[in-house]
Amino acid sequence: MDGERELKELGEKKILSDEIYDGAIMHVFRDTVTLPDGKKAYRELIRHVGAVCIIPVTDDNRVIVERQFRYPIDKVITEIPAGKLNFPEENRLEAAKRELLEETGICADIWTDLGVFYPAAAYSDEKITMYLARGLHFGESRPDEDEFLTLCAVPLAELLCDVTEGKITDAKTQLAVLKAARILGI
Repeated sequence: MDGERELKELGEKKILSDEIYDGAIMHVFRDTVTLPDGKKAYRELIRHVGAVCIIPVTDDNRVIVERQFRYPIDKVITEIPAGKLNFPEENRLEAAKRELLEETGICADIWTDLGVFYPAAAYSDEKITMYLARGLHFGESRPDEDEFLTLCAVPLAELLCDVTEGKITDAKTQLAVLKAARILGI
């Protein structure tokens, strides 16, 4: 089915949008929409500035990952470096370079765009752009003052097994590991 016809048959039209919450990272809205059959419905959604994530892979195919406590799930989990954009129009590659340097102290010579994904399209417009970083140079990390994490170097093949065995629960990390493994022939 072509995209234009599909949008006409399945698309919803916004009638009204009320902001419920205006936060530092996200904004929550309750929209009134018209459905394809003409009826009205409500959609609660989160508007997000956007984010980037980076899978930094060393010359010997180890991935630099972070162990970080995540308050909403009350757990320490394994993730790749990531961060939100400073503003919606920010250059995503520049944001990725900034986040990688801040969180890990790493700069990279080679950047590969792995594409975008929407982590929760049912209720958020957050778009995350993924990058593979190679040709790594290690320096001093400068995490945000409220950011506490531990860095680890894990073989990509091991991380791939951890993803397929359900040990890695973070969506951006799962997807970036799968894409990087395929690109790098692991």
